[in-house]
Amino acid sequence: MEYRRRVIDQLNNIKNTDNNNFFLIAGPCVIENEEITLGIAEKVKNICERLKIPFIFKASYKKANRSKLDSFTGIGDDEALNILSQVGRLLGVPTITDIHTEQEAVIAAKCVDILQIPAFLCRQTDLLLAAGRTHKIVNVKKGQFLSASSMKFTVEKIKSTGNDKIILTERGTMFGYNDLLVDFRSIPEMQKNNLPVVLDITHSLQQPNTTSGVTGGKPEFIEVIAKAGIAAGADGIFIETHPEPAKALSDGSNMLKLEYLEELLEKLLKIRNSLF
Repeated sequence: MEYRRRVIDQLNNIKNTDNNNFFLIAGPCVIENEEITLGIAEKVKNICERLKIPFIFKASYKKANRSKLDSFTGIGDDEALNILSQVGRLLGVPTITDIHTEQEAVIAAKCVDILQIPAFLCRQTDLLLAAGRTHKIVNVKKGQFLSASSMKFTVEKIKSTGNDKIILTERGTMFGYNDLLVDFRSIPEMQKNNLPVVLDITHSLQQPNTTSGVTGGKPEFIEVIAKAGIAAGADGIFIETHPEPAKALSDGSNMLKLEYLEELLEKLLKIRNSLF
């Protein structure tokens, strides 16, 4: 639990910390089962402890934004949230999950340390206010349709609840129907809000709205986007990872294979240390 508290404190005070490292939000796209969830969390925690990178475990307990009606959406809210609680309790790492409604904000806040607002919902006033009122840290992904500068209005909504524990995340901007483009100017632009800014690397490489109804991706560019994000000064990075992305039940096409994570983080630390 000491590790978990330390990471949360670093996030709350990211602009004032002496820790020169970026922080990492990582995990599978969605809770699939207890075994694989705990296994991924433990593996990433061990890597991050060795590299002295603050780590937050991420997994969605449900997937509300799916193209096809029969796409996998989760194993059940109660079971998935219980597994997330186990990650925090057994491994002592902070946890984060998506919410989609005001009711979910209250429910999920009992089980995780950070609430995440999906990009498509970043302007939903009632949802933002509900998340803010939990007094949890709130991570808001910038909408694929928004400019970085317009995120100040999202920040104002959450702060109106008396909660200033906010993270902003860049995850790419729509570039035609089936592609996203990362504008790295978004990182310093959103940092003008005096908040930590994360680059969501793997979702920036999605290829949404495909005719098959299943989102594609270009994981071969994960290292390129990650290096550029660290060079641009991102406070944190977001990577979805899985032991076997091809077998993942959601977003496998843009995930990083878990065995490649440590090497990538080592490369990113070299860039971070050389520039900052």
